[in-house]
Amino acid sequence: MKTSIATVSLSGDLKQKLEAIAKAGFDGVEIFENDFLIFDESPKQVGNMVRDHGLEITLFQPFRDFEGMPEPLRSRTFDRAERKFDLMQEMGTDLVLVCSNVSPAALGGLDRAAADFHELGERAAKRNLRVGYEALAWGRHINDHRDAWEIVRRADHPNIGLILDSFHTLSRKIDVNSIRSIPKEKIFIIQLADAPLIDMDLLYWSRHFRNMPGEGDLPVLDFMKAVAATGYDGYLSLEIFNDQFRGGSPIAIAVDGRRSLIYLGDQVKRAEPDAALPVPQMPPRSTVEGVAFIEFTVEEAEAPQLETLLGNLGFRKTARHKTKNVTLFRQGGINLVVNTDERGFAGSSYLVHGASAYAMGLVVDNARDALARAVALGAERFEQPLDAGEIEMPAVRGIGGGVLYFLDRASDLGRIWEIEFDPLIDDAPGQAAGLVAIDHIAQTMRYDELLTWLLFYTSIFEAHKTPVVDIIDPSGIVRSQVVENADGSLRITMNGAENRNTLAGHFIAETFGSGIQHLAFETKDIFATAQALAANGFTALHISPNYYDDLEARFGLDPHLTERLKTSNILYDRDEHGEYFQLYSPTYGEGFFFEIVERRGYRGYGAANAIFRIAALRKHLRPAGLPKE
Repeated sequence: MKTSIATVSLSGDLKQKLEAIAKAGFDGVEIFENDFLIFDESPKQVGNMVRDHGLEITLFQPFRDFEGMPEPLRSRTFDRAERKFDLMQEMGTDLVLVCSNVSPAALGGLDRAAADFHELGERAAKRNLRVGYEALAWGRHINDHRDAWEIVRRADHPNIGLILDSFHTLSRKIDVNSIRSIPKEKIFIIQLADAPLIDMDLLYWSRHFRNMPGEGDLPVLDFMKAVAATGYDGYLSLEIFNDQFRGGSPIAIAVDGRRSLIYLGDQVKRAEPDAALPVPQMPPRSTVEGVAFIEFTVEEAEAPQLETLLGNLGFRKTARHKTKNVTLFRQGGINLVVNTDERGFAGSSYLVHGASAYAMGLVVDNARDALARAVALGAERFEQPLDAGEIEMPAVRGIGGGVLYFLDRASDLGRIWEIEFDPLIDDAPGQAAGLVAIDHIAQTMRYDELLTWLLFYTSIFEAHKTPVVDIIDPSGIVRSQVVENADGSLRITMNGAENRNTLAGHFIAETFGSGIQHLAFETKDIFATAQALAANGFTALHISPNYYDDLEARFGLDPHLTERLKTSNILYDRDEHGEYFQLYSPTYGEGFFFEIVERRGYRGYGAANAIFRIAALRKHLRPAGLPKE
């Protein structure tokens, strides 16, 4: 599959953009005219620079306000076209994009436009160039690809073809099946973009809110299935106008872009096996059966504090690694690993981020297949030297530079605790608290990373995203989105912080990067769990009594239930499916905390309670700038 991206999609100057595009693995690049005009090198030098990066110039764009112009404007448009042809030949590309006219001077009429394109085709043919016509969603007379195709058909010239852009078609809700009847040789290139569903002016929506396929809400897969049905096997190119991307890392955005195209191509091939579109072979998305473990890295001197907290939560030391300073804590189906070993990646991670949950393992249907798919989609494979007797766990680098391990039950990976660890008998006082599984993992990141990790998870695993939710922090807004699967065995809440004043922003600033900020454990009886935790010496996060007065009125709760909630500092929410109960720990380290939840049919994550939880947690934070005790 040949992939391309428009330079307008990335930040930086043309040189920086080309470097990022090549490094991400693209085959081609669309040169956006303004990127060339503000660059100091000649067209020939730019063309050589592109080819030196191993890239092909797939398209020069855009050429505006061409068809249907009255004289003397019509003659001037052809003069402008000839100048563009000169530039293209010097640069070394044969295709130019002409977008539908938006000028108030433009005249309507399909035949008039077709005649203009036929003449343009004649001029292009003399130079062995091609012209692609694209219907802008806000075009003055042509804003539908069906009309653009009719103009191309009537122009009846081999050097005139159609350019299809998913945003322009899908934003106007045009039937994508109308694409299926277009001859593939008349489709000169496919441009792709997704977008969140926002009710606003089409031009503004397009210019500021496009994102990569799979990151938004438009049915881009349906669009591509229709394209594939034509037999099209050419370039898939990204044209993304996004304010956030323009200010982001060009290499990170480029990597996301190529991942989105490879993932989209894979989806098309699985839906349309006979499609001519060449797609890299990879295993299907992995089915996640559950969370195998969460691993903490911590300095040996700090470990007792974390281990005491885990003990208060009802976890017990059950095993010790045979060759490393690594201890397994277990309760129900939850495995927490505390790593104080100074060797290897865990020790390096501690030096950078401090005490943190730096790694997680997921149980999948096939660990090797999960790794192969992740790497095919651009994930960075993680490897480190093994001690004698250790099992090599397939892994990739995850959020914040951490590690994501893949395990399965069909290989020795399913017996890792028995193979690599020696059992322990924990005679510490205390009791299990009824925690049975990890309900969800909450990862905190910069807001501009949110789409990256959403695409990362949904392209690798059989999972879907939920709508964005605004989490209200007393010091700002945090955007939250969830990746989850159908049975709830994988739930990852991703919280995007826009400033360091929020609790999420503080966590990122103080730990020098994104990462897991809290773990939510499932219980079947929150009140019994609260009682057991208290007996273990656990101190729950104190919630303002004012919250409970409002809660009773808001939901019409029985006063007896309200009093039980208040006594145990349990928060409550309800949706159309059922009830939700939440209990929190105070913060550990630089903002990490634990949560215990009970779901009674409830499908959300207690977003309405976030402001109360955050306000309570902030009271436990170490003031910025003060040394650790």
